[in-house]
Amino acid sequence: MSGADDNVELASSQDDVSQLEGTLGPAPSTHFASRFDGFTGIIAPVLTTILAFLVGGLVVALTGKNPIKVYHAVWNGTGLNWFFHVGSYTARIPFTTAHMWFPWDTASIAAQNLQQTLLITTPIILTGLAVAFPFRCGLFNIGGQGQYLVGTIFAVWLGTSFSGLNPFLHVLLVLLAGAVAGAFYAGIAGILKATVGAHEVISTIMLNWIAVWVGAYLFGQGGPLQGSQPAIPISNDIVEGAKLPVFWGLKLLQGLSVGIFIAIAMLVVYWIVINRTTLGYEVRAVGFNPESARYSGISVARNYFLAMAIAGGFAGLGGALDITGWQYRIGENDIHASTIGFIGLAAALLGRNTALGVGLASLLFGALINGTSGRQLDPSIFRPDLAGNLTTIIQGLVILFVGLNLGGLLIWLRKRFST
Repeated sequence: MSGADDNVELASSQDDVSQLEGTLGPAPSTHFASRFDGFTGIIAPVLTTILAFLVGGLVVALTGKNPIKVYHAVWNGTGLNWFFHVGSYTARIPFTTAHMWFPWDTASIAAQNLQQTLLITTPIILTGLAVAFPFRCGLFNIGGQGQYLVGTIFAVWLGTSFSGLNPFLHVLLVLLAGAVAGAFYAGIAGILKATVGAHEVISTIMLNWIAVWVGAYLFGQGGPLQGSQPAIPISNDIVEGAKLPVFWGLKLLQGLSVGIFIAIAMLVVYWIVINRTTLGYEVRAVGFNPESARYSGISVARNYFLAMAIAGGFAGLGGALDITGWQYRIGENDIHASTIGFIGLAAALLGRNTALGVGLASLLFGALINGTSGRQLDPSIFRPDLAGNLTTIIQGLVILFVGLNLGGLLIWLRKRFST
């Protein structure tokens, strides 16, 4: 009888474990993120990028142009070739009049192109993080564009005010206001998700349009934030004290400000929060399985809100950095034309929501945008009016190939042919 009782107890225990495993969700080996660890996690984004450029080259060939010549011209326009022109030069030490020996020519055309590439890369990094952070919590933030615009609006508003304020405090105030405004705006979608279950994709898309049209009203003709010229729907320039220091190049020629270092610092902050804090652990736990996280005592609603608010803070900071770093103003047409939040979405997907990946993908897209700008390409090589479309095509292909899950395909093929 004791043996039979033991068998009954064992069967009961096994049933309990089975029920618990059903609550906890799939095993880690079947989880989406785990399928892209190690070598495959590195090779899949590279393969995605190569395929996107190959298909983009095919489009170029269909227009009757040489893809190799076009890509070479785009490469030169990015300024990344600056690193390969090593010699013996002098460079001015930032924020001083002193000079020192330097292996690259900081006044060359390539250097100026690189400055522009890094200026564009800065907000892409931050809008990319605005997608990556909530994605780790199981949320898909499509609202980076609206959060970025809210950050720019508050940056212009405060940047054109308080002209007598200490420059350091003024810049700090503008950047914090942009980040807080973006966090508050994204937090609306987080609260809706946490309380009534409203899908964040729908709510953030709607919030994007609200930001666009509110911004168009504010800076349009007769708007509260329109500048001193009644016929031009654009704001006044922010005051000098609200502008970030330019450490490379000339401010009048859109030199590179210290904003790029702030964006890189945010990549580090993102990595630390996700991988080395309790908040990051809870965010990842909720993203893995919200029911299991709730069973473990983690507040799912709280993490939904915090993930979205932090994401909005990143995007809003990106908008404030653009205003204080080189744009200095914003107009109604700028509000409608801006797509930086959606480029950040592509960067997050290609970068697999990792800090290093988002940084490198943002540099790729920033280089593409600058390299295909009308002022870079010789019309005899490729029509400048089509070059911007080439960038959009490559961005779309990247998202398409990410959606096709090339990493998962590699694993499936490897298992298929190893059996």
